[in-house]
Amino acid sequence: MATTVPVKTDAPEGGGTGGGTSPGAARTPHRTGRPRRVSLPYLLLLPALLLELLVHLVPMVTGVVMSFKELTQFYIRDWGTAPWSGLDNYDLAVDFNAPVGEALLRSFVTTCVFTVLSVALCWLVGTAAAICMQDAFRGRGLLRALFLVPYALPVYAAVITWVFMFQHDNGLVNHVLHDQLGVTDQPSFWLIGDNSFYALLTVSVWKGWPFAFLIVMAGLQNIPKELYEAAALDGAGTWQQIRRITLPSLRPVNQVLILVLFLWTFNDFNTPYVMFGRAAPEAADLISVHIYQASFVSWNFGTGSAMSVLLLLFLLVVTGVYLALTSRGRKTADV
Repeated sequence: MATTVPVKTDAPEGGGTGGGTSPGAARTPHRTGRPRRVSLPYLLLLPALLLELLVHLVPMVTGVVMSFKELTQFYIRDWGTAPWSGLDNYDLAVDFNAPVGEALLRSFVTTCVFTVLSVALCWLVGTAAAICMQDAFRGRGLLRALFLVPYALPVYAAVITWVFMFQHDNGLVNHVLHDQLGVTDQPSFWLIGDNSFYALLTVSVWKGWPFAFLIVMAGLQNIPKELYEAAALDGAGTWQQIRRITLPSLRPVNQVLILVLFLWTFNDFNTPYVMFGRAAPEAADLISVHIYQASFVSWNFGTGSAMSVLLLLFLLVVTGVYLALTSRGRKTADV
């Protein structure tokens, strides 16, 4: 004879009928002592945020404080004791009728022209090379690797090599242009005078276009080949395919690429410093080297800090306006 064992159910007192389970009994109890999943990404980002604080934000705040002080070589040992100067350093930097402000304005204009030309040429050469390397052919992998050599080389080694090539008496550039091709009447001075701007621009483009080539080449991989095949069947030529398919499809990539190239080129210090040293020629006096000279050559760290803050504000404004315009254009295209 079978025996039935009663099963005891834990129902709350005064609960519903039929021994049902209350809704609260089915909930998983909260586990204390463990971080929630929502806070896990923030914990993973915490080390990077701390390093960012130490490496960038703390020196940035220190530089802002220094810009309001009369900090010269007499207060280097204990810069905190330097007297406050208020906005005097900023007034000196933006007084374009005075020698300091006039030199800063001239350097700023030179940097703007240099940056526009360098970014445009880097983008043009990189995009053209990426489009040419899109179709498969024998030796394409080797050419791609060779194109990336200028980007992979250390900056100092590459720039010093160009300095030797730009030498007046025994440089390769004058040997080719004057001795071999006869383009110039006499060997040119490339590291002094007005030619220094073109020498610096050449090195900047040579060093920067492989990055544009790499980014554009990666963006081309996302364009379906069926679009080109359909366009070819409709009678579209190569230039029409580039204009109607390639460039519109690369618009999001190009927006980021141009912004990155602009910031890198405008803030570039290594290239002009290695080429010309402390005293860059007036034609190649980029603002990064100019601020260095105002700080570490003239020993006026307060004025140099004020120039750096003004440069930071300019770049923030340009970046904000650029991002606003590009996002508005993207929304208009989506509509």
